[in-house]
Amino acid sequence: MESLPYVLDLGGTFVFALSGAMAGVKRKLDLFGVLVLSFVAANTGGIIRDILIGAVPPAAVNDWHYVGVSLVAGLVTFYFPSAIIQRWNPVLMFDAAGLALFAVSGAHKALMYGLNPVMATLLGMLTGIGGGMARDVLLADIPTVLRADLYAVAALIGAATVVIANMLQLPSELAALVGAALCFGLRVLAIRWGWQLPIAGTDRRRSGDSGMPGAS
Repeated sequence: MESLPYVLDLGGTFVFALSGAMAGVKRKLDLFGVLVLSFVAANTGGIIRDILIGAVPPAAVNDWHYVGVSLVAGLVTFYFPSAIIQRWNPVLMFDAAGLALFAVSGAHKALMYGLNPVMATLLGMLTGIGGGMARDVLLADIPTVLRADLYAVAALIGAATVVIANMLQLPSELAALVGAALCFGLRVLAIRWGWQLPIAGTDRRRSGDSGMPGAS
């Protein structure tokens, strides 16, 4: 179904734009800054994906719907931020939804362009994490993917679900729904319960205990 990645792309674009715009509102950026963040968060992952698979010009540049959806999300968030706030951190929740939609759409589109299963899975993950990384870099934050609870792992699971279903010749629509649900559910549970991969530690030894010559 050729329209499936398009629908998933637009859905992911909208929720990622909301996450970018809300992050801008929280940092008290002006209208232009909020709109820039909404567009960057919503479209960076898809642009990277399209360039890598040779789908040029990228859909986000060639189709006005992507820009339109991003700007609408940014304007709504800027003027009605209270309508966006949810029980949980809205940036993280919209980011989780965008991650799920982009992970499955990225993998699906990669398969359509003939990539092998491994690369399609990795490209699905990259599509999912690209927008959030760009948003965090513009805000001078450590990207969420490098510090968050099961971020890239959730995207990998969602993308892998689509790829495995394609190998088994299962319906792509069902695979996309299941993959997105797994990715979103795992990410939300990780946020809720603090599940994460091992974190790099520091050497707690004092310089005086290091055994260096001349240490007193």
